[in-house]
Amino acid sequence: MFSNYLLQHLQQRNPSWLSKQGVTLLVLEIVNYRLLPLYRYQGKCKTLMYDVTKIISTLKGKRGDHRVFRLAENLCMNLILSLRDFFSVKRDGKGPTEFTETLNRITIITLAITIKTRGIADADHLPYLQAMLEQIMATSNHTWSEKTLRYFPSLLRDALVGHMDKRGMAIQAWQQAETTVINQCTQLLSPSSDPNYVMTYISHSFPQHRHYLCAGAWILMMQGHPESINSTNLARVLREFSPEEVTANIYTMVDVLLHHIHVEIQHGHLLQELVLKTCANLVFFVWTHELIPLDILLLALMDRDDDPHALRILICLLERQELQQRVNVYCMNRGPPEHWLFTGVLKRAELQKALGNHLSWKERYPTFFDDIAARLLPVIPLIVYRLIENDAIDPADRVLALYSSFLAYHPLRFTFVRDILAYFYGHLPGKLIMRILKVLDISKIPFSESFPQHISSSNPAICPPPEYFATLLLGLVNNVIPPLNSNSKSGSMGDSSNNSMRGPHSKTPSTSQAGPANASEGQKAFYQIQDPGTYTQLVLETAVIEILSLPVSISQTVSSLVQIIVNIQPTLIQSSNGLHGASNSVGQGSVLPTSPSGGSTDSLSASRSNASASGINTSSFVSRSGYTCQQLSCLLIQACGLLLAQLPPEFHSQLYFEASSVIKESWWLTDGKRSLGELDSAVGYVLLDPTWASQDNTSTAIGNIVALLHSFFSNLPQEWLDGTHVIIKHLRPVTSVAMLRIAFRIMGPLLPRLSNAHNLFNKILSLLLNMMVDVFGKNSQPPVPVEASEIADLIDFLHHIIHYEGQGGPVQATSKPRPEVLALCSKVAESLRPDVQHLLSHLKPDINSSIYAATHPKLVQNP
Repeated sequence: MFSNYLLQHLQQRNPSWLSKQGVTLLVLEIVNYRLLPLYRYQGKCKTLMYDVTKIISTLKGKRGDHRVFRLAENLCMNLILSLRDFFSVKRDGKGPTEFTETLNRITIITLAITIKTRGIADADHLPYLQAMLEQIMATSNHTWSEKTLRYFPSLLRDALVGHMDKRGMAIQAWQQAETTVINQCTQLLSPSSDPNYVMTYISHSFPQHRHYLCAGAWILMMQGHPESINSTNLARVLREFSPEEVTANIYTMVDVLLHHIHVEIQHGHLLQELVLKTCANLVFFVWTHELIPLDILLLALMDRDDDPHALRILICLLERQELQQRVNVYCMNRGPPEHWLFTGVLKRAELQKALGNHLSWKERYPTFFDDIAARLLPVIPLIVYRLIENDAIDPADRVLALYSSFLAYHPLRFTFVRDILAYFYGHLPGKLIMRILKVLDISKIPFSESFPQHISSSNPAICPPPEYFATLLLGLVNNVIPPLNSNSKSGSMGDSSNNSMRGPHSKTPSTSQAGPANASEGQKAFYQIQDPGTYTQLVLETAVIEILSLPVSISQTVSSLVQIIVNIQPTLIQSSNGLHGASNSVGQGSVLPTSPSGGSTDSLSASRSNASASGINTSSFVSRSGYTCQQLSCLLIQACGLLLAQLPPEFHSQLYFEASSVIKESWWLTDGKRSLGELDSAVGYVLLDPTWASQDNTSTAIGNIVALLHSFFSNLPQEWLDGTHVIIKHLRPVTSVAMLRIAFRIMGPLLPRLSNAHNLFNKILSLLLNMMVDVFGKNSQPPVPVEASEIADLIDFLHHIIHYEGQGGPVQATSKPRPEVLALCSKVAESLRPDVQHLLSHLKPDINSSIYAATHPKLVQNP
């Protein structure tokens, strides 16, 4: 099932199988309604998507193959919506997409959600985004409404905003063809119509007229009564159409009916009456005679949210009793969502009842899991997105209330909750957030014990206490962050980050908090690995959901997390001393390095925030983790960085502000009594390795903040690194070598990741060089004169990282800096003192004075 092509394995086993349509139907049903979480867990969704796309591209132009096509299209919708990293719309990446119009639109939505909530992980993917959008829009006529575009990430919005709106042209084409279409529909759909005219129409009508068949039928119904339409003839024609022709008919019918409503309103008709009559006629299409697929109709209405009446009609259809009954029957037949716990015999619906007339038609193969209601599982969440985009909060709440039990069958409902909270963060009222959370099976989600009371607080101005956030981080330490002893990792082989099975790892005497929920992670059967994946992933994503659901501001949340990190060492020492007596040593099993000599212990001075200021009840904090307090402080910093990196970019901007404030306000940086040598010694010590300071119980606020930023940067996707330079801007102007070293220490580990993101590398390098100008510029006047030799190590780092970026990886003997970088360094160096310029003399594009330039092929050829 995981071969490069979906059905290749079956074909090798028995080549005659694929000639039987029933086999293809069965495989698609099993994958769509049972195996999606497994494919996602194994990272095979992209491969499967390409395989299913081949089936779709083969069938979309064939007449009559509606059942296989719609099932494959629905599966592909689920696959595309399950992807949360960048993907190409074609395996080879060339030419227009082979997707249907519906899948093209779904792909744009998925890209918007992915980019906004998770970022683009690889810088190499960014240049392909524009080409990918062109591939999609080459075969799509859709234009996104302003209300939808305002929530799109800027990267996507800027690329789509200039796309030509062709809806007006579609109405003009309808007006030109309307007379002919109505005449043909009258002949075809009148009760006394000649049955032979059906084949005449199919064989001899023009494509531009067939395009408006459903629109013409709808106009006739608005002029008379649904019963006056020859539904038998209409059904025969639609079945003989290709699946993509039916899709196009639905989209154009929606365009025409919305246009018709506007015309009728101008003629004095009441809007409410028109909406009710429109819904009644659509019920004729969907439920009475089952002529068109409901999921495509709902998507077509959803995508016309630029029209004020489209969403009203959509809500009216969703609230119809016919649909409610169908969904209830599906849920009753399907059994519990956790199907592996159900030991009874699956109750299968009859083919016609499950799929309706349009899809069942001449089919003789029974359904197993497929159903018209099940096809709506990927559609309902998209409708909720669209309603929120249009500020229709109450309708969104009603839809979620109506379909919450139905969404329990959604294969990615946890991801839906997490992503919708992130996508609309700051725009969702508390009542809707509570409704969204109820989509989950709360009893099976590892929420914090106090989380319910915090999200239901009547006073949103009150931030949860520090102990709440600390407990959240402790959960990540116990269940997500890899244990210090690597030999104890024995989790699921399917997920290398899973550490639920870890054993003892130099802990203080206590019991591990990994808990029974994930004690048997490695032994789970494949069908139990549901969204979002392993227990490790569940704990991390649950923490993200908690943060996104809190009714407090971003500044309050980030400030609380940062203050925990700033005070973590004295807080844990207090906890440890309270439990085990005073001790400054680490157990013999410690895996932390030995501390260097010369460390100052004044970091615990009364001048600093003391442990009680953290507001954390430390009576059992260390013992609950099972680590020593020194180990735990390092792991909590890692956990905090990991958690913040999962949150939307709005949190990142606040982190940069909070971190720079902590650094600039550090008491020993602002203490005028400190000598320059004392200051440099302290900075060099805490920045050399914060874990050493942690082991000696001399951790400082700056050391912890730098470690937090490093953890944060290492977990950010490449695209979101674009905002990291903001922290340097917050730290400027710089007046001391100490602050310059802090800036280099913050950004230094990040620069190698940017070796293939040249623009961002240049931006950060320019900021670091300009910080050097602040201290060593020709016009700078530092409080105490500083020799250039004091920053020789920083100069060495600049030489190395510039060669690293030029090589695109580890420096080799043949590595050459990029000419653009040499030019940048040369320009900034002109503002430096001569003695510092001398240290950068080779970082310039002048072949007469720089050995780098003199040996660079491009610069030698074009001096």
